[in-house]
Amino acid sequence: MDWEDKSKFLEFIIENRVVGLFNEPLKLKSGRLSNWYVNWRTIAQDVFLLDELTDFVISFVKFLNLTPDCFYGVPEGATKLGIISQMKWAKEQSNYGKGKYLLPMGRGKLKEHGDPKDRFFLGEPKGKVIIVEDTTTSAGSLISTIKSLEKLEVEIIASIVMTERNEIRDDGKSVIEILLEEDVKFFAMSNALEILPLLKPNKLQSKEINDYFKRYGTKQIDL
Repeated sequence: MDWEDKSKFLEFIIENRVVGLFNEPLKLKSGRLSNWYVNWRTIAQDVFLLDELTDFVISFVKFLNLTPDCFYGVPEGATKLGIISQMKWAKEQSNYGKGKYLLPMGRGKLKEHGDPKDRFFLGEPKGKVIIVEDTTTSAGSLISTIKSLEKLEVEIIASIVMTERNEIRDDGKSVIEILLEEDVKFFAMSNALEILPLLKPNKLQSKEINDYFKRYGTKQIDL
């Protein structure tokens, strides 16, 4: 895949320390202990950087020749990413105008009262939908989002993640394999196997990361 902005995107990740290296392992949401961690939070809370990130997202979508009606961010980590990508995309379209494009947003927690339509969403996605996510390990949150959107009978044309950790799930499947079972196309704008060597980990970190990928990786890595 020869996305013309790929090298710039990797530079963006490295310059803004999206991926961190540690001598002592951290416990991930998956329960695994890892000496490296992907964290898009710094980007998501900075207007300037989030503006840059969403430009990369739009560029990637154009490269894939996708034409969505909606971008939808996985709640809650990628909510802002989905909203701003949707606004930028809509404003670029020739038919942009009142009532033409929705601005969907998912709830992180189910609403127990009020209109049933508002229980899961603040504005339901419709039409051709691209799901965006910040990072995937087991893709549990992404799968849950896909399940919730399937109830709306929308057409999920792609799921796009900013950084894929290249890991095998506890069931022995990769993220790509599990999404194929859901009949959803999966694209990663970056992945661990290409980022980690650029970070030049020290000897201890390299050993721990190499061992981690021997145990959990879709491929082994040699740092």
